[in-house]
Order: sequence, then structure tokens, then C-alpha cells
Amino acid sequence: MQSNTTLSRQLQDILGLDREPAAVKFFIDAEALKELDLSHYDNNKRSRYCQAVMRAGRGEKVVLGADNIACASAAAAFGFKTLHPKLASGEAHYNVGTLGSQEAARCLMADMPRLAFGDYAYVAVAPLAAAEFTPDVVLVEAPPENLMWIALASIYKTGERMHFSTSVSQAACVDCTVVPFTGGKINFTLGCNGCREATDLKITENMMGIPYHMLPDIVENLQAMQEGIDKNRGKSIYERFSK
Repeated sequence: MQSNTTLSRQLQDILGLDREPAAVKFFIDAEALKELDLSHYDNNKRSRYCQAVMRAGRGEKVVLGADNIACASAAAAFGFKTLHPKLASGEAHYNVGTLGSQEAARCLMADMPRLAFGDYAYVAVAPLAAAEFTPDVVLVEAPPENLMWIALASIYKTGERMHFSTSVSQAACVDCTVVPFTGGKINFTLGCNGCREATDLKITENMMGIPYHMLPDIVENLQAMQEGIDKNRGKSIYERFSK
């Protein structure tokens, strides 16, 4: 098995990623969390989960739990807290204009995938290259073209059709973490109202969550695809057409 540092470097080199991929791992309790050297992690500052992913892309290491996760939706998604009544009723999303009726917002929240309450107490987020743990999921924030190659690399040897799940809400915590963690498959998202307002995610960037067990094969397949990727980026067909 290649190291996290090697996988991260290869992923970034092949695709030209601007951000460091974020490694994510859930811990059931404080005892399990002792696997980490917490002196290297910020586990005090209140932060949204999407902000923790952003911070990992900048080289920071973060631990979030019920006491310092700053987003009620993400806290419920990870089972750290029960869903706030204003979220469950749809009132919160309707009041900020995310959806056109409270009933639509209620349906959105009722269908939201979540981890069971109490199954996990903490989530650690770190730059993949510096993660000393075996991640559950790796998040990549990048332009769609970069994510396209990752998606293609994931089916390079199977050719299977892919299916992505999103409600265009809770993009980082649910679409890119809970869904790939529980389903064992890549999931792609367009982002959401919350993460785009709360982080530096660019309008030209989207997100993808990758189950860690898939990452070594994806990197290997990207290496096999590199000549084709470079040729495609040269846009020779477009150049001939333009002439």
C-alpha cells in the first residue's frame, strides 16, 4: 500500500490540483481519538465541517465533535447531535430562501442521509499528505475537469455507469462524506448554499468524496491515463476546428 504522502503527491501531480486533498476519519469516542497526536490538531476552535475541509486544503489539521462543530446540519449528519427541530420542519431552509416552500425543505431534510446518532463522537480532517491515520474518505475540491478524470479513473477497468446522489444541500458533510463513507462509492456534488458561503470554494470548483479503499487504484489508473489526459488538455481537435 502506498503512503498517504505518495498518493497525495501523485494525485496532485497528475491532475495539477490547486488544493491538497483532505483526509477524513471518524472516531467512536475519546479513547479511540488517542490514535492521533492531538497536539498537531485544532480541536477547540468552532468550525463548520466544510471549513475544516477548506483548512485541511491549506495544511491544517482539525478535530470536530459535538462541542466545536459550528453547523447544526453537519452535526446531525455525523450523528453528533440530533436534528434541530427548525431544520427537521424545513423552517430553517425555507426562511433563508433555499427552497420555495417549507414542505419542500422538510422533504429535503427528511431524505438526507445521516450517520446514526451516537455511532461516532469525532471526525478528524487533515491534509492527505500529512494524515497519520487511515482515512475513511478523501475529499477533493477542484474544477470539474479534474474531478472528471478521477471519476473516469474509478471506472477505468470496469466501464460501469456512475450514479451521483445530491440534494444540492450539505455538500461537504453529506454528499462528499456520509454518502461515500456508507455506500463505498465515489460521490460528486455541485456544492451547496452553505459551503459556498462559508468557505473559499470558487464558483469554478466542485467537490468529490472518494472512499479511501478506492484511492490507490484510482491513482494507478490515472497514471495509466496520463498520456491521454495530457493529449486531451492540448485540445488538438478544437485547434483544428478553429482554423
